[in-house]
Amino acid sequence: MEESETSNLKGEVAVEGPSRKGWLGYLCEPYVWLAMLARELHGSFVFGVVVVYGISQGLGGAFYRIVSSYYWKDAQKVQPSAAQVYQGIISIPWIVKPVWGLLTDILPVAGYQRRPYFILAGFMGLISILVISVHSMMPIFITVMLLMAATCGVAIADVIMDACIAKNSIHFPHLASDMQSLCGMSSSIGALVGFSTSGVAVHLLGVQGALGLLCIPAIMLLVLGFILYEPRLTNHAHKQNLLEATLTMWKALKCPEVWRPSLYMYISLAMSLNIQEGKFYWYTDPKAGPAFSQEFVGIIFSIGSMGSLLGVLVYHKVLKDYSFRSLLLWAQLIFGFAGMLDLVMVLRLNLKLGIPDYFFVIIDESSSHIINRIKWMPMLVLSAKLCPSGIEGTFFALLMSIDNFGLLSSSWGGGLLLHLLNVTRTNFRNLWLAILIRNIMRVLPLVMLFLVPKSDQSSTLLPSGLIQSSDGTATCEEENIQLVSTIQSHQV
Repeated sequence: MEESETSNLKGEVAVEGPSRKGWLGYLCEPYVWLAMLARELHGSFVFGVVVVYGISQGLGGAFYRIVSSYYWKDAQKVQPSAAQVYQGIISIPWIVKPVWGLLTDILPVAGYQRRPYFILAGFMGLISILVISVHSMMPIFITVMLLMAATCGVAIADVIMDACIAKNSIHFPHLASDMQSLCGMSSSIGALVGFSTSGVAVHLLGVQGALGLLCIPAIMLLVLGFILYEPRLTNHAHKQNLLEATLTMWKALKCPEVWRPSLYMYISLAMSLNIQEGKFYWYTDPKAGPAFSQEFVGIIFSIGSMGSLLGVLVYHKVLKDYSFRSLLLWAQLIFGFAGMLDLVMVLRLNLKLGIPDYFFVIIDESSSHIINRIKWMPMLVLSAKLCPSGIEGTFFALLMSIDNFGLLSSSWGGGLLLHLLNVTRTNFRNLWLAILIRNIMRVLPLVMLFLVPKSDQSSTLLPSGLIQSSDGTATCEEENIQLVSTIQSHQV
């Protein structure tokens, strides 16, 4: 403890260390940062973030992104606009995250609030993916329902970790941006692995076999539920009252400090139309498009995830001290202009400039992911700071469901745009127009930027009445959640 206190009191030592040690100091810096988070927050918290965000959402989500696109295109043979709609339906469990938050907060199972839901999440994903992977040419309706069940499992696990992040952001506001950086890095590294292996898996195992590999993230959630140590509830004092929680959420939503930024986040996401399926079909088309192979498609998206990781690093090192409004202004503006790279490629202008497709698409994907991640990070920090005490998990889930509804609106809006412009499996004549309309709509949310607070990202945003619980003390349950493993938890 003496050593850590010295380093905390003399911050210049931590800054000068890497310069003195050269490359070794820079290599040790991530370890020092993780050790600090584990010491300040809890070792099991850091481990849980890696499992949920890194393996389940990062690796599993990236792997599913590529494999599902080939599944709808080659196995089910649907149009890109239809695939866009199906993907939106499958994401509905993310919109009802408050339901999962309420379940974990007010409905313990056999005296436990966390472990049973991790186990349930793992089983839902495992069984759903197994059924899809062993049955070829399954009806679309059944396939969508099974994929929704698998997504539901991922969303439930996410809610449990979101609750811990929201609580820690309230009680350790100076570490709020660091926690989001940890989540973003875990997700980006996992996505890098998932994208890198997805194309090869489709090529070697086929679509059905590659889908079967998605059982691995589900098994990890299942294992996490069994190794999680959680003291059994012995009285009803720890149970959250449904009516009381609902009234508290309604009181918070009526607060201008909450509903104004929440409205902006929805508008920003909903108006950034998602036409990714149209681009994917064009990427792999042998006549109109560049006809990228399955392996190279995986490489494209893996480089994009590296861009996301770089975006997290840039945010963590350079941008986390800027105000919410100024950071979102430039991020949204640059995000709109970066979309013009898609337009250049679809119009084949890059070939006229002598830039090959495989090189230009890497520039396109990496820059787009860097900017998108920088735009997304302050939104996550802002959401975590808007959660009132006592219902952090449920309210953070509510805010995330609003964001996910924005993503769903973006997906369905993009699918409608592709349908109206008659972009099909083989007709990409109007794809350039869809990209242009998308880019214009990306910058329109800036007219609503006044809804975002001007304060910096380390400030407390909620009124004092929402930060404290009814008895005047901040509610916190982190001490009830630990992992039965070799992880050592040091309480400060």
